[in-house]
Amino acid sequence: MPKTINMMVGKNLHWLLVLSGAIILGIAIGILPDDAEATRAPDSAALQTIIEPPTSLEIPNRPSNEAPQLTTTPEQTGEWQTATVKSGDNLSLLFNRNNLSPQELYKVTSNKIAANHFKRLFPGNEIKLRIDENKLTELSYEFDLGKSLHMVRNEDSFDTEIIERPLEYRTAQATATINDSLFLSAQAAGLSDKLTMELAGIFGWDIDFALDIRQGDDFAVIYEEVFLDGEKVRDGNIVAAAFTNRGKAFQAIRYTDSNNRTDYYSADGHSMRKAFLRTPVDFSRISSRFNLKRKHPVLNKIRAHKGVDYAASRGTPIKATGDGKIIHRGKKGGYGNTVIIQHGSSYSTLYAHLSNYARGIRTGSRVKQGQIIGYVGSSGLATGPHLHYEFRVNGSVRNPLTVKLPDAQPLSKKFLADFKLQANQLMVSLNLLNQTNLALASNP
Repeated sequence: MPKTINMMVGKNLHWLLVLSGAIILGIAIGILPDDAEATRAPDSAALQTIIEPPTSLEIPNRPSNEAPQLTTTPEQTGEWQTATVKSGDNLSLLFNRNNLSPQELYKVTSNKIAANHFKRLFPGNEIKLRIDENKLTELSYEFDLGKSLHMVRNEDSFDTEIIERPLEYRTAQATATINDSLFLSAQAAGLSDKLTMELAGIFGWDIDFALDIRQGDDFAVIYEEVFLDGEKVRDGNIVAAAFTNRGKAFQAIRYTDSNNRTDYYSADGHSMRKAFLRTPVDFSRISSRFNLKRKHPVLNKIRAHKGVDYAASRGTPIKATGDGKIIHRGKKGGYGNTVIIQHGSSYSTLYAHLSNYARGIRTGSRVKQGQIIGYVGSSGLATGPHLHYEFRVNGSVRNPLTVKLPDAQPLSKKFLADFKLQANQLMVSLNLLNQTNLALASNP
């Protein structure tokens, strides 16, 4: 499997153009590895023989995470214990298991800062307790990555502070040509399943990943990696991505405006979002297409098939393809368990043969695009587990695979100049990755 590198790119566009020429030169003199088609960027040591890159890539609009200085506190007595939250636990149960009295609990929860962070505990959370003769002397609770609640006993109360350890954001990139499936090719390029799902989500309004992916499609991704104390702890956001599907190229740039609104936009500032997702089920297989003259597999007679069937395992989550209001939730003849969503005055979508509904989904509920509304099943007249999906415009059925989806709002004009400044830099990096991938693909 090809190796991953962190190609560190500076803000200076001139340097990027120089580096682009350098890599093309590198390809010509054979410094790039001739490995499999799914690969990341070339070896960093080879690049450094041509030009010394800057030390970091500045992520646009990435806020700093400077940690405050830890307040000096006197040494506390007692032994540290780790209390792990179990399903159904609250702080009272957790204290009781560790032989701490209700009075100790009261002293902790009387502190407003602490009480706020202990409102919701999740299974697997860990709280470190320092206990001396059944009295709590110190507490530490990491409630978020790099953020901890620290409490130190001060007679009959607790001094409290929030401690932040700085997170470091580094950039990495991956590029691949698809020879099998998106997941396998992305995995070979070093992308996690989380990033692959995020990549599909970014382009999911333009590309049907259940139907449209073809051998020879390719992608390039620039993304963040999050480090804490020098160790990688998770993948961050995709910063920029390009996807070529059936010869048509799509690009997406992540941008946060001064109102702190973040979204993905094409290079010209149009939102990657549409008012509707193209498909309601991730990475499923189309088992029956839109066909108004289809012979019904159960009734064995001609009956119009007014939607698309997505074959998937029973229990696969089904997503609302657009914001709207549920106008039907229940059984509906041969459709079995069905959800119908009204989207404004003109559009509606139907989801049929569900095995069950998502919690909180009922007639009159409002749902957001991408929200889970139910699960794949075979209720009603169905030969096996699948989702039947219909799309209607002003009451008339349309083919969900080909209907033109209305666009979301583009980026506001007042942010366009700033966006294009950042987008131009990232587009150079994406083009550089694509050139490298094409060069490697043509020289196996």
